[in-house]
Amino acid sequence: MTRDKLTAYIHTWGCQMNVRDSEHIKGILKGEGYDISDTPEGASLVVLNTCSIREKAEQKFLSELGRLSLQKKKHPELKIAVSGCIAQQQGRALLKSHPSVDFSFGPQNIFGLKEFLYDEHRTAFTKENFEAENEKLQTPHRDNDLRAWVNIMYGCNNYCSYCVVPYTRGRERSRPFEHIISEARDLAGIGYKEITLLGQNVNSYNGGCTFPELLTMISNIEGILRIRFITSHPKDLNAELASTIGENKKICNHIHLPVQSGSSSVLTRMNRKYTYEEYFTKIQLLRKHVPDIAITTDIIAGFPGETDSDHKETVRALKEIEFDGIFAFKYSQRPNTKAAGMDHQLSDKIKSQRLAEILTVSDVITENINNSLEGRCFEVMTEGKSETNAENKWFGRTTSNKIVNFLPNENTKRGLIVMVRIIEGFKHSLDGELVV
Repeated sequence: MTRDKLTAYIHTWGCQMNVRDSEHIKGILKGEGYDISDTPEGASLVVLNTCSIREKAEQKFLSELGRLSLQKKKHPELKIAVSGCIAQQQGRALLKSHPSVDFSFGPQNIFGLKEFLYDEHRTAFTKENFEAENEKLQTPHRDNDLRAWVNIMYGCNNYCSYCVVPYTRGRERSRPFEHIISEARDLAGIGYKEITLLGQNVNSYNGGCTFPELLTMISNIEGILRIRFITSHPKDLNAELASTIGENKKICNHIHLPVQSGSSSVLTRMNRKYTYEEYFTKIQLLRKHVPDIAITTDIIAGFPGETDSDHKETVRALKEIEFDGIFAFKYSQRPNTKAAGMDHQLSDKIKSQRLAEILTVSDVITENINNSLEGRCFEVMTEGKSETNAENKWFGRTTSNKIVNFLPNENTKRGLIVMVRIIEGFKHSLDGELVV
């Protein structure tokens, strides 16, 4: 292992917000003279950007930290930093339990990394720092030259009983819309075609305009062809947003709208602030304004106190709504959350059984939806060669965020909008052919 120059490796777990945070971390490190590596081997600094939403992500982090700790015994000059939600939650306790960690910093402290690098003490940086103001001063290292993440807000005010986000990322702070528009214009100027607006609850954006107004302003920027956003909270979705999506062709006809459960009693214990009936009304509103919209969702299996009847209501909801896809997980107790102390915690066996049924039902629905697209033509933005296809195919995405594999022609290159006829639908993708 040689370290003749400064090299950094960043390992990221978790949501798109963490992915975006890692882009900022890389940008700051590049500004300090670091090369960014795709592997930890030979790196002089490793940053582990952590997630604590689910126990599995935390276990993966601990496993990787253990491996790096052994490596550091052989190479004491290796610096290890921990960022993200676990760093914010545990603070100095993380440094005490893991002596190999040189420093840690929470999500709200990323823009202080330049100072942390040169602090001679082992310190946990977890004080509040307002990213909304500091972000405009940064130059992130973006991992994609076609599709860009753009933060529009940070934090969350909802305090769902299972979720740590308000405790790790703080309360909601919206970036001024002028900063967002400026960033989007800059991205268009250097060739970005698609942007995804990020926030824990984009529907409650309050940076000088409403979220639908922000979407409309960004759609007026020349060069930006597609606009996506995540995540929407059902309680704040309204007719203005639904009609804005339906009326503006640059805003993609896909929404991720977490339902979490089909049982209103479970939703109450989750503190989601809506009933299943209210959620279903929002689905009908979206489909009224955007008939071809693709809707994906999150579901938690085995929440404390969830009965067999509650679980059946979630399965019924899947069949009633027919989501294009779901992200489903077993409930796991997370520190500092109200749900962790609730009575009637379910066994892992029950949670696994319920998750398996949810996934089985959803997979059939998704495959049926994708099969129904066969023979239809869609605009696809080309992204490059397919990593999972051995037939030299390329892939791209429809506006509804479905992955399409197709054989290219001599004119195919990244970032084009091409018309593709769907030949065959599968569970996770579509096969198509170029329409010349």
